[in-house]
Amino acid sequence: MENFNKAKKNLDLSVGESVRIVRELQELSQNDLAQLTGIPQSTISAIENNRISLGVERSKVLARALHCHPAVLVFPGWDNTEFEAA
Repeated sequence: MENFNKAKKNLDLSVGESVRIVRELQELSQNDLAQLTGIPQSTISAIENNRISLGVERSKVLARALHCHPAVLVFPGWDNTEFEAA
């Protein structure tokens, strides 16, 4: 197992793009997600288009509805390799 290459990050995603991708993977429309969360569809659209910030509380609500950890939405480009033990 010593002769392997670490996977490389292929995409830089914004927070809005990560929300949209996870929502679409769940096969939910913005209206569906609005009904599940109580967040207006217009706000979900604004988040996905990076016009407003996600915020901690909304990230928790969206993550619960999308069955993921809030960090998946808030830190889409997180690279933890710089923090791994040497």
